[in-house]
Amino acid sequence: MPLTIDAGWVVICTVLVLLMQAGFICLETGLVRAKNSINVALKNVSDFCIASLLFWAVGFGLMFGASDSGIIGASGFFPSVGLNATANDVWLIAFFFFQLAFCSTAVTIFSGAVAERMSFRSFIIASVLLAAIIYPVTGHWAWASLLNTETQGWLEELGFIDFAGSTVVHSVGGWVALAAVLVLGPRLGRFGPEGREIEPHNMPMAALGMFLIFIGWFGFNGGSTLAFDGSVPLVLVNTLLAAAAGGGAAILLTWLKHGRPHPHAVLNGVLAGLVAITASANMVAVYDAVLIGAIGGVVCFAATVQLETWEVDDAVGAVPVHLAAGIWGTIAVSLFADISFFGAGVARTDQLGIQLLGVAAVGAYAFGVSFSVLAFIDAFVPLRVSSRAEREGLNVSEHGANSALLSLLNVMEDQSRRGDFSNHVPVENFTEAGEIAVRYNKVLDKFTQQVLANDAAIAQVVDARDKAELANASKSEFLANMSHELRTPLNAIIGFSEIINNELFGPLENAQYKEYVDDIHNSSRHLLSLINDILDLSKIEANRFELDDDELDLGSLFDSCASMIRHRVDDDLVSFEVSVAPGVPLVIADKRAMRQMVLNLVSNAVKFTPEKGTVRLSAFVEPDGRVALQVSDTGIGIAKDDMPKALEPFRQISTDETVYSAEGTGLGLPLTVALARLHDATFVINSAPGEGTVITLRLPHDRLVPAAAA
Repeated sequence: MPLTIDAGWVVICTVLVLLMQAGFICLETGLVRAKNSINVALKNVSDFCIASLLFWAVGFGLMFGASDSGIIGASGFFPSVGLNATANDVWLIAFFFFQLAFCSTAVTIFSGAVAERMSFRSFIIASVLLAAIIYPVTGHWAWASLLNTETQGWLEELGFIDFAGSTVVHSVGGWVALAAVLVLGPRLGRFGPEGREIEPHNMPMAALGMFLIFIGWFGFNGGSTLAFDGSVPLVLVNTLLAAAAGGGAAILLTWLKHGRPHPHAVLNGVLAGLVAITASANMVAVYDAVLIGAIGGVVCFAATVQLETWEVDDAVGAVPVHLAAGIWGTIAVSLFADISFFGAGVARTDQLGIQLLGVAAVGAYAFGVSFSVLAFIDAFVPLRVSSRAEREGLNVSEHGANSALLSLLNVMEDQSRRGDFSNHVPVENFTEAGEIAVRYNKVLDKFTQQVLANDAAIAQVVDARDKAELANASKSEFLANMSHELRTPLNAIIGFSEIINNELFGPLENAQYKEYVDDIHNSSRHLLSLINDILDLSKIEANRFELDDDELDLGSLFDSCASMIRHRVDDDLVSFEVSVAPGVPLVIADKRAMRQMVLNLVSNAVKFTPEKGTVRLSAFVEPDGRVALQVSDTGIGIAKDDMPKALEPFRQISTDETVYSAEGTGLGLPLTVALARLHDATFVINSAPGEGTVITLRLPHDRLVPAAAA
C-alpha cells in the first residue's frame, strides 16, 4: 500500500485539524458558566461523532460525487478501500479523512453560539441538518473538483474562489448559528432592563482552547494545498501573521472603547484573523495577509457590537468570528489575491461580483434551510430548555451531571431561600469547592455569633425602652401634678399683682413698690409660660397630646397673634409686617397649637433682631399646592453648625463672638417643631450669621380645606 508524500502531508494536517475539536471544547466550555460546561463539552463530542458518521455515509458523496448540474453530488457514498489499496485508493481515503475533519469543524461552530439554552435533543437535530443537508451541498457548489477535476459545482464554474473554507466551512457554520440563536432567543438575564454581560467561568481554559484551534489551523490551511509543495511555507506564515494581526486589532479596539483589553474580544480577534485569511492564504503576499487578518479582527468586533445592539445572543461570538470574518475573507480574495489565480481575462471587479454572489448564494441556502427547519420544529417541539432548567444549568437538567461546586451552590441557595443559617454546608475534601465550603462555614459561625450578640443587644434595647417608657410616663404624671400645683398659686400671684399694680385698693405711695410688683407679675407670667411649654412638650413626647382640629382662618390667627406680640415689638423698636397672600385657603389645625407656634417663632425673631430691624409673618400657597407659614427676620442669624443645638430643649447657644439668647428657656423652637410634626407639617430653617433667619412651616394637602367647602 504505497503512501505518497502528498497523502502523508494531508493525513498529518488532518490530525492537526482534529486537534481543533479539543480547542473548541476548551474554548466554549471556558466561555460559558460552570453549570453548563459539561453540556457544552458533551455537545462538541456528540456533533463530532454525528458529523463523522453522516459525512462518511452521505456527506462525502453529496459533496464530491459525480455532479448533477453542479448542484449536488450523486455518487461516492460510504467511501472505503481494501487492504490492498492502490495509490488512488490511498489518496481517496486520505482526502476523505481530511474533508471529514472539515465537516466536523463546520458542525461544531454553531454549538457555542446556542450554548446554555438549547436542549440536547434539539442540538442533535440541528447537527444532523448541518452535516447531512447543508454543508455537503454548499461544499459541492464550491469544491466539487477537488477530488475529480472533471466534476465542478456551479459556483466553481463561475470562478468562485475559497482556498480553505472562509465561506464553505466557516460562514456555513456561522449562518446556521445565526439562524439557531434567532429561533432560540437570548439567554435569561442577557438583555432587557436588568440585562448584563454573562461572565465566562474559566477564561484561561478558553485561551488554551484558542491556541489549540490556532495550532490546528496550520493543518486546516496547510493541508488545503493537498500537496507538500513550495506554497506550504507561505500558507503557514500567512496564517500565523493574519491571526496575530486580528488579535492585535482586537486589543487596540477594546482598549480604545473600554479603556482596557477585553479578554473574550481578543481571543475572538485572533480567530477572526484566521477565518479571514483562510480563503486566500495561498495567493496573497505576507503584508496583504497581515492587513486581511487585522480587518478581520475589526469586522468581528463591529459585528459583536451590532449583535448586542440588536439583542441577538451569541454565547461565544461564533457569528462575528466565523460568519462576519468569513464573509470579509471571501471578499478579500478579489481585493488582494494575485490576479493569476482568477480566470482568464477576469478583472478584480469581476471577481468581486463572483465572490459576492457566492457569499449570497451560500448564505441564502444555509440560513434559509436552517432557519425554516428549526423554526418549524420549534413550533411543535420547543428547541429551548425550560426556564427552570436554564436557571438550574444544563449539566444537571440535561445530563444529571453534578459537581462539588454546584452541590455547594445548591445548599447555599437553599439556606438563602429558607433563611436558616444554623447548619454548616457539607465539605468535600481536596476540592476547590471544599475549600470554599470550609471558609463559608467559618463565615456562618461568625454570623451566628453576631446574630446572638445582636439578639442580646436588642433585648437590652427593648428592656431599656420599656424602662424609658415607664420613666417617661412617671415624668409626665409628675409634671401634670406639679403643673397643677404650681399653676394655681402662680395664677393667684399674677392676679394679685395685677390688682396691686392697677391700684384697685388705693395708690402705691412708694414707686419702688410698684417696680417690685411689676417684677413679680412678669416673673410669674414667665414661669407660667415655662410650665405650660414643659407640660406640652412632655405630652407630645409621651404621645398624649391630642389635637383639637378645626377649620382655621390664617388671617384671623395672624391678627390675633399680632395684637398679642405688638407691645413686645414696639418695646424693641422692631418693624413688624404681617401678610396673607390672596387665595390662601382655610386650614385644618389645632387653633391653640397653631397660635403657640406662630407666637414662638415671632417672639424668637423679635428677640434676635436689633433695633430698626424687620420681622415678617406671612402665609402663601406654594407651587405644589401646600400652604406655607413663614417667619423671617433681619436679625443676627444662626450658624449652620448651631442649628441642631437650637432645636434641643433647654439649650442656649452662644459663641465667643455672639450670644444668641440672653433670656428664655430654649423650649420655643423644640416645641414648635414637635407641634408641627403633629400636624404632619415640614419645618425648615434657612439662616446664616449676620444675614437673618427664615423659618418656613409647610402644611400638607390633607390639612387644607377645598375652595368649594370653604
